[in-house]
Amino acid sequence: MMILDVNGIQFSYNGRRVLNNICFQVEKGEILAVLGPNGVGKTTLLRCMNAILKPSAGAVMVEKQNVLKMDVMAIARRIGYVSQHQTAGRVTAFDAILMGRRPHIHYRVSDKDLRIVDGAIKSLHLENLAMRYIDQMSGGELQKVAVGRALVQEPGLLLLDEPTSSLDLKNQVEILKLIRRVVREHPVCAIMTMHDLSTALRFADKCVFLKDGHIHAAISAQQVSAEIIHQVYDIGVEIYHHNGYPVVIPN
Repeated sequence: MMILDVNGIQFSYNGRRVLNNICFQVEKGEILAVLGPNGVGKTTLLRCMNAILKPSAGAVMVEKQNVLKMDVMAIARRIGYVSQHQTAGRVTAFDAILMGRRPHIHYRVSDKDLRIVDGAIKSLHLENLAMRYIDQMSGGELQKVAVGRALVQEPGLLLLDEPTSSLDLKNQVEILKLIRRVVREHPVCAIMTMHDLSTALRFADKCVFLKDGHIHAAISAQQVSAEIIHQVYDIGVEIYHHNGYPVVIPN
């Protein structure tokens, strides 16, 4: 089942075209990694998909509805967004995650809302931090709270901008395994911007490589080659496999 159809997105900063005719599709149960060098427009693409930025052309169809024509609350019921940098405030982790239920709450917080939040906290192993204020947390802990807040929105599409950037190795793997499990078990797909190619190839089903404002390649993770990486990043690499997982090694 097709969940996401990005069709002809264009966006410019100060007259400079950053994204030009971006098109791709993602189905239920798939994770797509958006890859490319710094400054190529990965974060800009996510913000266009979430209507934080307004593209000059194109459509973002989530479950056959154009996100770019929706109001903020309607978007929040369909898209969960985790930005790269989180802002800490004087609220507990529990309350911060509960805020993700806001698009579904009408008059008061229901027992269902509380059960969903509790389930997300357990999935992320945040039980010991649930009542801690988020301004007392490390960057990695704060990132996990942000992922939890997105998950409880019960969206059709998860957008994650460098979701492991503040995490240590153990928590990186834990978060990505959780995202993969959520995507496999629910009617949802996920888009992640990433810099670590080995991690992207391990956890993503599809990859979109951006270069000079265009899609250079939109392929399955298994089709990614050393040649494509060289063309996009301007560096030679070798791709090896260890215990069945691809590892990208610069020459």
